[in-house]
Amino acid sequence: MVQLLVAMGYGGSVADAGRAVGRSGDDGIDGIIKQDRLGLDNIYIQAKRWERTVPSEVVRTFHGSLALRKASRGVIITTSDFSSNAIETAKALGNIVLIDGNTLADFMIEFNVGVTVAARYEVKRVDRDFFEEG
Repeated sequence: MVQLLVAMGYGGSVADAGRAVGRSGDDGIDGIIKQDRLGLDNIYIQAKRWERTVPSEVVRTFHGSLALRKASRGVIITTSDFSSNAIETAKALGNIVLIDGNTLADFMIEFNVGVTVAARYEVKRVDRDFFEEG
């Protein structure tokens, strides 16, 4: 998901704009996007590959992880969707953006990340010059 956010322009021209960090003991942080060259302002990412709806508890726990890191912004990305309570919680907190599975798929297609071309089509028209007498 870090690659997607970098492709969307987050991290600007910073060479090491984003990195995946998710592992045991990561406090719910799966990636970090630098917003400036010095890394003074970062966006923290949590990615959830869920089939069920993501509840508001996940948003609150992630908010706590952001607070521990003194982070001002975060993004939770899921392959499923968010409960209405989770959406309301994120709005109330104001510093967490939620990206659900449908939006994720749209972004992946738009920014050509994690997708391959399955088919190409040609549209042809008759060349009128072909029929002109020479």
